[in-house]
Amino acid sequence: GGLAFLSVFLIRNLVNSSFGRALKAIREDEVAAQAMGINPFRMKLLAFALSGFFAGMAGGLFVTLISTVSPTLFTFAMTFNLLIIIVLGGLGSITGSVVTAFIFAFLQEILREVEAPHTIGSFTIPGIPGMRMVVFSALLVVLMIFYRRGLFGNKEVSWDFIFRLFKKKEPQA
Repeated sequence: GGLAFLSVFLIRNLVNSSFGRALKAIREDEVAAQAMGINPFRMKLLAFALSGFFAGMAGGLFVTLISTVSPTLFTFAMTFNLLIIIVLGGLGSITGSVVTAFIFAFLQEILREVEAPHTIGSFTIPGIPGMRMVVFSALLVVLMIFYRRGLFGNKEVSWDFIFRLFKKKEPQA
């Protein structure tokens, strides 16, 4: 938990730093960024190294969770799950990815019941294997139709926004 919060904090600060602004400039227009004195090759190389660092941290945490490593654990479904989380949260939003990860984990556990067989008296209803992925795929399609930029788009939730939610409203006289 603590390492996840630290990672989100570091990434948020990184995005808002001069390095993050340089990467945003390269994303929007590489030629214009180069004209402003930004070295796109160097920035992309640093971004690749940083993403490798965070991917390595995630892999290390995953190994401590499952306590064994096998190539069969890394399936297409796992890659698809990560893409669903990122796209549904919003490609430009850290907050969106975090919130969507919690929602995704919650829905995955609820939909696990759909895949399991159920017995009612002497009658057994077979489970539907793979139904979770069908539901998540349909959810992805529906959200992409109505929310093209994801749930959060490129918006972030700030502490000011959270404090305003819980601030007592003074009665008007």
